[in-house]
Amino acid sequence: MISKDNLQQFSYLFDETIINDISNVAQLQKFRKNDIIIDIGQELNYIPLLINGNIKVLREDSDGNELLLYVLESGDTCAMSLTCCMAKSVSKIRAIADEDTTVVMIPIEYMAKWFNTNDSWRSFILQSYQICFDEMLETIDTLAFMKMDERLFKYLTDHVKLTASTSLEITHQEIAQDLHTSRVVISRLLKQLEKENKIELGRNKIIVLDF
Repeated sequence: MISKDNLQQFSYLFDETIINDISNVAQLQKFRKNDIIIDIGQELNYIPLLINGNIKVLREDSDGNELLLYVLESGDTCAMSLTCCMAKSVSKIRAIADEDTTVVMIPIEYMAKWFNTNDSWRSFILQSYQICFDEMLETIDTLAFMKMDERLFKYLTDHVKLTASTSLEITHQEIAQDLHTSRVVISRLLKQLEKENKIELGRNKIIVLDF
């Protein structure tokens, strides 16, 4: 059980009935930056609803290399985990806290129950699927049609929008992992972007000048 005060930011999404129901059955969990919230192969017993922070959703290949699919923001849930819950299968994605994050964990048995009985919950779930689909299309377009330097600059500007800050505390290796490439390639392209006056490089920090 959690306090309804933690759910007030969702009052525009959910009616009072669902707010009360979530308050009665959910758990509140806090994660530090880089903590794994959901892992590949994990049996899912809870639906995550993000209160604050950002969560990176990634896929992994057979060699253990990760690819960033999309980032969840406050008020989001992971539609891919919803799909796994509906199918009663294990997770096919990894969700990692991109910064200190607070999540409401809702037991999965309530997902279908509320979907059939509450309009606001049903609309939220369907909208989450649509957002996920759009994000996946954008990821596919980025991989298929953009060069690596364009993908890198888009990655940086997307992070500026997510964090509401032009100063990003992130390493070259972290970016390389998210973009499924090598640190050497990222370092070279970052220096190229700096020469173009689009960014300014610091120690484990990147300031985005043009976005």
